[in-house]
Amino acid sequence: MSEEAVKSASEEATASKEDLILELKGITKIFPGVKALNNVHFQLRRGECHALMGENGAGKSTFIKVITGVHAAEEGHMYLNGKEVHFKGPKDALEAGIAAVYQHPTIYPTLSVTENIFMGHEFVKNGLIQWNVMNREAQKLLDRLDADFKTSDEMGTLSVAQQQMVEIAKALSTNAKIIILDEPTAALTANESEKLYKIVDQLIASGVSVIFISHRMEDMYRLATRVTVLRDSQYIGTYDVDKITNADLIKAMVGREIKDMYPKPQVEIGEEVFRVEHMSRTGYFEDVSLNVHKGEIVGLTGLVGAGRTETMESVCGITKPREGRVFVDGKEVHIKNPSDSMAAGIVLLPEDRTKEGLIMDWGLGDNVTLPIQDEIAKGPFKVKDVQKEREIAKQYLEEVDTKALTIFDPGSSLSGGNQQKVVVAKALCQKNMKVLIMDEPTKGVDVGAKAEIYGIMGDLAKKGYGILMISSEMPEILGMSDRIYTMCKGRITGCLDVHEASQEKLLELSMEHGTGETGAKEAAE
Repeated sequence: MSEEAVKSASEEATASKEDLILELKGITKIFPGVKALNNVHFQLRRGECHALMGENGAGKSTFIKVITGVHAAEEGHMYLNGKEVHFKGPKDALEAGIAAVYQHPTIYPTLSVTENIFMGHEFVKNGLIQWNVMNREAQKLLDRLDADFKTSDEMGTLSVAQQQMVEIAKALSTNAKIIILDEPTAALTANESEKLYKIVDQLIASGVSVIFISHRMEDMYRLATRVTVLRDSQYIGTYDVDKITNADLIKAMVGREIKDMYPKPQVEIGEEVFRVEHMSRTGYFEDVSLNVHKGEIVGLTGLVGAGRTETMESVCGITKPREGRVFVDGKEVHIKNPSDSMAAGIVLLPEDRTKEGLIMDWGLGDNVTLPIQDEIAKGPFKVKDVQKEREIAKQYLEEVDTKALTIFDPGSSLSGGNQQKVVVAKALCQKNMKVLIMDEPTKGVDVGAKAEIYGIMGDLAKKGYGILMISSEMPEILGMSDRIYTMCKGRITGCLDVHEASQEKLLELSMEHGTGETGAKEAAE
């Protein structure tokens, strides 16, 4: 997209002064040695949902912290209802009617919903907290959001989606006129995301303005009327959602054209490499059978509670199934723990890479070589060969194009996309790997990194690895899979060749047990 086109789109999307509830001009924020924001602009209309998008590290989080008073900008001006404001801290922003709901809700897990909603601004009379009043007000807020839980429920017992709902109720309890939602759908299923969309629609209808930060295009198209893009800490432009193409928006975010978002190569599918037969675990899944061939990418999708992750955890020895058999290269393997799974050539990349995939305080090299410590030990006392470890780690980190300064950088220093690449490198260093199970491989990853991860998957398929991709994102399931299994309530409900699959068909099979030809189609065909 040319600079002229960017300028034109930005001017076209600019709001009239009377419509604006919030405006920021020329915001610059400097941390020691780095310019986190550089001359950034933003406008928010009354009763508008305005998306804020950009790759990880683009400056979105810093910008939001400036709006909410966490950081003070070195340069620039912020106007609320046409008047310039200077927040000394988050309390000032909250009192001015600005509240933020973050991707990972800040909760008190052992306290009730009511206590979480009114924490810090309780109803107090004559030195006593007015619990009855607070419970009534909390219930009004939950009713407004169509919540399916009670004010007396303990916060820690709620799902992530429900906790986010409480955080939104908390924002409304402060009479917030501007609510910032930071990656709210990253940890939600399609069903939960749809409920959140309806809540945002209600907020907009009631006159609340919403800033919606997301990596997901479907969030923006569903909710926002305008989108502002940041890249490399700079303002790129503001666009009307219905006037910018998907390709131009991606180019604005990553600074280059991504011609093929789903670079699925043409690979000759080989012999069966992985098969699961009649796998069951009481209360979680029942009679699950599926298979994967060499060079094949098989998608596994379904709604929340379908049992996808739980099935693969049993396959890999993390949990114990009631019954079932696993085959690699046609031979049955007996897996009692994750070490057995890796020894058999089955490697699982977990959904939560930060808790289960990486040791975040460790260097990248140590993370990559963790599964092969015995192989890099030398001498009778099994002393680690540090030089060999570094060479192996460097080789595989470069193979997946990990963006880091050194192999000694901690996992916590990387973006979500690069963390996922390290997890892939960790799998690749296990030379006997034959099957790679990827659970939500692009969760919380920006659009540029998504394309890179898809490219890695395609390269692995060309090398003959079998890949099973568990995903809730229909576009990537349809874009990257050769075949697609659907699950519902712990059972396989269908197996479709990608050429006969559609989003509607997959959703239908994910919502009720598949029947007839589609549901009964055998994977081994």
